[in-house]
Amino acid sequence: MTTASAISGFDPDLAALPAVAYHLDFSQHAAEVPQHVHRKGQLILALHGAVTCRARDEIWIGPPDCGIWIPGGVAHSARTTDNARLNYLFVEPGAAPLPQECCTLSISPMIRAMVERLAREGGDYPPEGHAARMARVLLDELAEMPREQFNLPISSDPKIRLIADALTLDPSDRRTLGEWARHVAMSESSLARLMLRETGLSFGRWRQQLHLIVALRELASGTAVQNVASELGYESVNAFITMFKKALGSTPAQYFAARRNGSKDRSP
Repeated sequence: MTTASAISGFDPDLAALPAVAYHLDFSQHAAEVPQHVHRKGQLILALHGAVTCRARDEIWIGPPDCGIWIPGGVAHSARTTDNARLNYLFVEPGAAPLPQECCTLSISPMIRAMVERLAREGGDYPPEGHAARMARVLLDELAEMPREQFNLPISSDPKIRLIADALTLDPSDRRTLGEWARHVAMSESSLARLMLRETGLSFGRWRQQLHLIVALRELASGTAVQNVASELGYESVNAFITMFKKALGSTPAQYFAARRNGSKDRSP
């Protein structure tokens, strides 16, 4: 059975309200959402499973207690795990002092609950009344949320994009910087400088960030740690856990347990 696109059923820009929310279950929709754009800003919250977005030469992921913020007018695409259930919050431009660039925001349990409640109101609730007052408080709270660093710069440079596309498709690829340099017909030192200039990261740090994004997405979808480690090309589960703990300050099990409990103690 062919599943419908997640963006085919509604147009959030038709609502003139400051904020409208929608719930989507991706067991009923295609997991790939093609590039599109809204006039409204968009906050994407994963209730279950995981979502990754691509916008402005970066890849963004929303782990369990974070949301991906995409300002209005920014073209973006998204991919979810098959088990994903998402809430979308669409915000009218100028309705709240939210970031002017894509980012990942920490999301409090209260904001999650308010978005869930607003989603039950649909896109045509009265501009005065309980839902409208709740939306105003929701936007005030959202504007206070801190940013998190769950993004991967990918650059529009064709050689960096070639490497990024290849490693995104096969994150277990363990070719060295020198091997990639030969593949794109550059010297190793020139590729190192290009990578740093275009992404702000060394090749090694960039690939580690990619692995973290893939790991967070897969672990959130329920994939076993052993399988994630294998998918990323680690020789052992312990090697993968060591990398994860060094980057995020806790093991995968501790990380997800803390977020289920609403903990904010993290340092990505």
